[in-house]
Amino acid sequence: MSEQDIVQLTLREIFQINGYHDADLMTQRNFEHISDEIEKKSGIFISGTTIRRLSKGAFNRSPQIATLNAIANYFDFNTWQEYKAAFIRKRTEATIEVQKITRIAESGETGVLKKQRSRWGLLKWTSLLLVAVFICGYYLYPRKRAVKNITKASFSARKTTDNDLPNSVVFNYNIDEVTADSFFIQQSWDKNRKVRIYKNKYALTDIYYEPGYHIAKLIANDSIIKATVVNIPTDRWFFYANENKRAYRTEYIKTKDFLNDGSLSITKEDLNRNKIDIDQEKIFLYSYFPSRHEVSSDNFTLKARVRMKEVRNNLCPYLAIEVYGQHYVMLIKSTPKGCAHQAYIRFGEREINGKETDLSSIAYDVTQWTDVELTVRNKQAAIKIDGRDAFTTSYQETLKLITGLSFISNGLCEVDRVTLTGADGKVFCNENFDTQGVAVAKAYRR
Repeated sequence: MSEQDIVQLTLREIFQINGYHDADLMTQRNFEHISDEIEKKSGIFISGTTIRRLSKGAFNRSPQIATLNAIANYFDFNTWQEYKAAFIRKRTEATIEVQKITRIAESGETGVLKKQRSRWGLLKWTSLLLVAVFICGYYLYPRKRAVKNITKASFSARKTTDNDLPNSVVFNYNIDEVTADSFFIQQSWDKNRKVRIYKNKYALTDIYYEPGYHIAKLIANDSIIKATVVNIPTDRWFFYANENKRAYRTEYIKTKDFLNDGSLSITKEDLNRNKIDIDQEKIFLYSYFPSRHEVSSDNFTLKARVRMKEVRNNLCPYLAIEVYGQHYVMLIKSTPKGCAHQAYIRFGEREINGKETDLSSIAYDVTQWTDVELTVRNKQAAIKIDGRDAFTTSYQETLKLITGLSFISNGLCEVDRVTLTGADGKVFCNENFDTQGVAVAKAYRR
């Protein structure tokens, strides 16, 4: 069996694991989904186009070693060579077992059995076929070992600078006595920010491009066995753009004049000065992460007057307000009514999307000034749009204390005012963004 055959068979197995049983019917979006799944397991990106080409055997030379290693990592092998050796060995063992079953079956085809073949022979061969299929599956695709000795693992993080951005973080870990097939460190909530680690190594240095209260996780197989906090506050408003969330191409926006006509905002000129390509689809974020955390996520009121200005022609412009907690987030993403299928709400563990739920009540013309109010009392959330009751829901998992606040859009947000206060009167943020507020609403400058 050639290496080309092994690559094809392995990718077809990954397709089936993810529910795609006929590769010929897969769309480009399906291949992109497989790309995401491989990257989650390996930390290595393979484009959907490359996966499509490899799965069809459309390659003359062996793929790059990083590509092969990523495919092997999906099945929890360290390298492609290690995976290939196991694949060939298990396939050989499976073939021997099937041949053995066949010989036993053929030797039994005598006497009475041969005369009654029409009835009992069918049952016998069906049973033998099922056994052979089971053996092939068992030998070709080894099962994961159970995770053991979790308490013997250690995990900690240390920032290399105070609160600068970007910020390199050194993770120290020890997994030598833990039993599992694979280990990873995941930077934060985003599963794409996951790096594979190995026994007999005790440090990993990774980089954070965005501020926030991040929970880094030590993962064995698919289980989180340890977690540690990486807190990178700003204590001021911080502006940046993401070209692609998965690739995390973060671009900082440095500006001196972030207060314009009494609102928190940046301009196209700011983007040009920072050499940000406005012809590409971007996500723009205005974020505030204070060092102190005092307001409970289960009891607070947020009021904001907002709108967005389009940078480029977006068919569905949107504006989102996100509240970050020590666990989970809260997010209200609003769109024009014609794009309400893209609206989205999240409170703790509860996610509600506009494709499966009618969220037209939180839709509005995001290019016009709009008052948005969010009130949370004992995990009961109520949203008002321009004073109108728009949506209510509840959640179970607490975010604990509030750690940050962001305004997010595929255009440039303008924030006329924003207040976030706890039910006990503690203030998280209180800004009018007039000329008197400059001392409070500082912008991040690098």
